[in-house]
Amino acid sequence: MRSGNRWVGMFVAAVVGLTACAGGSSGGPGDGSPDPATTDTSPVGTGDPDRLPETTDLTDPTDPADSADSAQPVAVTDPAVPPTDPPTDAPTDPAAAVKPWTILVYSIADTDLEPYMIDDVNEMGEVGTGEHLNLVALIDRASDYGDDPALDLGAWEGAKLVEIGPGTGTVLEEMGDVNTGDPQVLTDFIARGIAEYPAEQYGLIISDHGAAWPGVGGDESSDHDTLTLTEIHDGIAAGLDAAGVERLTMLGFDACLMATYEVANRLAPLADRLIASQELEPGHGWDYRSLAAIDADPTIDVDTLGAGILDGFKAQAEAEDTAGNITLSLVDLTQMDALDAAVADLSQVIGDRAAAIAVTLGRVREDTLSFGRSPDSTEDTHMVDLGDLVGRIGVEALDVSDEADAVIRAIGDVVLTNVEGPAAIKSTGLSVYFPPNDGLFDTGYADVVGDSPWLGLLDAFYREGGTIPADEQPEFVALDDARGSTAAATFGPEGLTIRGVVDAASAPNITRSLISYGVIGNDGSITFLGQEAATFADDGTGEVSGSYDLTAFTLSDGEDTFTAYLDLDIDSEAAVATINIPMAYYAPDDVGGETYQDVMLAVTLDPETFEIIEETYYAYNETLGTYGELTAEPTGIIVPEVFVLSADGVGSWEPTSEIGLFADLPSLIYDVSPLPSGTRLYIDLSVTDYGGNSALAAAEVTLP
Repeated sequence: MRSGNRWVGMFVAAVVGLTACAGGSSGGPGDGSPDPATTDTSPVGTGDPDRLPETTDLTDPTDPADSADSAQPVAVTDPAVPPTDPPTDAPTDPAAAVKPWTILVYSIADTDLEPYMIDDVNEMGEVGTGEHLNLVALIDRASDYGDDPALDLGAWEGAKLVEIGPGTGTVLEEMGDVNTGDPQVLTDFIARGIAEYPAEQYGLIISDHGAAWPGVGGDESSDHDTLTLTEIHDGIAAGLDAAGVERLTMLGFDACLMATYEVANRLAPLADRLIASQELEPGHGWDYRSLAAIDADPTIDVDTLGAGILDGFKAQAEAEDTAGNITLSLVDLTQMDALDAAVADLSQVIGDRAAAIAVTLGRVREDTLSFGRSPDSTEDTHMVDLGDLVGRIGVEALDVSDEADAVIRAIGDVVLTNVEGPAAIKSTGLSVYFPPNDGLFDTGYADVVGDSPWLGLLDAFYREGGTIPADEQPEFVALDDARGSTAAATFGPEGLTIRGVVDAASAPNITRSLISYGVIGNDGSITFLGQEAATFADDGTGEVSGSYDLTAFTLSDGEDTFTAYLDLDIDSEAAVATINIPMAYYAPDDVGGETYQDVMLAVTLDPETFEIIEETYYAYNETLGTYGELTAEPTGIIVPEVFVLSADGVGSWEPTSEIGLFADLPSLIYDVSPLPSGTRLYIDLSVTDYGGNSALAAAEVTLP
């Protein structure tokens, strides 16, 4: 939903002043500082991730409708009794003529996204089952996220199987408390839906949190059980097999981050087309009124329907002011064999030449469009655009350009069309997992993808990064001054500028450089105020530099004002700036922090005009390792978090206040304030090589 915050004019000037250079950034403040992966972080209570093995059989073996061989009963008419119309709420007759389309919606609304997903159900009700469309949904609701009515059914807790009509819902089964993270529930839903609602073409839409290769969901009444990618595959495959259907015509994920190479590769045998997003989706998700195209044109093909869904999603995002970084792709899964072969060839040649190409691969990875970013490297999804990445490889590593070009051509065949917002203008339709070093690699990935060529590429890259000799790992040299400092900080028109020089032996291996800055407390601790990309000279000098404009970003609810941490990224190619601000949210009835949620405020703006393109509050889902739009109560509490490094070197993300701000998100005020004279400042430069080795050069000054 839209978060229409007010922006104070000083922020406009601050965006310019904060810019050290254009480029991507990830990780914690100053990679040479203690990494958040090894420091204390605020807990997120998400429950036991172990799945409860519940099995729900949605079919009735005694019901003739559940048997393809069953003879249908013959209606006998008594001429003495006048005929009557069937009840208006009667479910669709399974013996009715086969329709062009059946759309099955698996709505995992037993999560904090429930309010948005009930809005989606009501959008479906604006279309409903009609002459050419069957629309059936399994809707599982939570107990803690409101009582918004769905269609004419009101509110409820637990799951219902519903045939959706125009503004109405016919309950086919009261299912009670089910575990939508159990693939058997998905299997039974598909099997029954196809058996009772026969059609020429079948579509399945799975809706909830998405996390790319880790899967979807997080059923809160079942210990936050998720559907892994393997379970999604197995659940769909078993459902199709039980129904005697070879494959779906359309498979959609109304969820974040699911338009990935891994998802497309794994699910290609099960569907002709995939519709999914590379980036985090805004809470409103798809516009289900796009399904009206089926009744408007019963001969509509899947590509026309899919393109309409993409257009409807973009139009709704623009109307809701959430279009800044949206993505949605229509993918031809029948063309995946060619893409798999091209990826395998590229992975092979990169693996064979890893020693020569590893640094290039590391550098282009830093410049590639990424999705689900976070200032905390442990919460970043590390998903990058496959086409953008491979295109850069082909330009920078000419000895593998033929193989890179083959991948680009195959992506062009697989991705039929995609829509994107200004911040994602470089998106090509599919992303892929690529942590920048093996320290951030999730070993669970190998269990999901198995013997994947892409995994082979990552293994070769990380293996080569592990062979960098100690004397070629990053090190800042002493500058030519009496103290032998490795960093020089000076005040000037741009604020505070820091400069350092990397040792000549390590300079060729550098892939990333950052500037971080903070305030030194009386106890010697450092409260970091932000980070952004620094400038690394590519002229062989090894010089690194960056500037800080001496301001602090603040948020206010009109009563209290608190400092926030700002992660700034400016993409000069796309002409957009992105600001990520870590926060924490507590529900109104919170007593001891039991409702704590990690939150990230993401803001997209035009760096030339300073126009705010989008602003969205996302809540972190620890079970899935991803974000979804925050559902906040105005009387709840939201508070910025900053990275604090204690005097003894222990770092953690901490709230900037024990009081917090009222979580009336549209009313929050953003500002930037100049730091007062006499403030003791810490500023550092950090550089990282393609093996994940890093070095730090720091300075301390007092603001005049």
